[in-house]
Amino acid sequence: MKIVAVCGMGIGTSVLLKMNAEKALRAMGVDADVEAADIGTARGAARTADVVLTSAELADEVGEVKAEVIVIKNFTDVNEITEKLEKSVNR
Repeated sequence: MKIVAVCGMGIGTSVLLKMNAEKALRAMGVDADVEAADIGTARGAARTADVVLTSAELADEVGEVKAEVIVIKNFTDVNEITEKLEKSVNR
């Protein structure tokens, strides 16, 4: 499974989201490759990803991709990330 964690600049916030997504995935026992990206990079990376994690403000900017785009309200809330990823992983 490939997951892209996206923020506007791809520096701090997306790295925080990446780390918390990895923590959530470890707790679920799911093996996945999670990468942090800015919105420009994410448009390309999302073409080969299964899931894109991002904010509501950036979700539409990811564009038309086959990856599931999941909106995360609080990038520091591992419980929210876990809950939303579980729905995607259990499909």
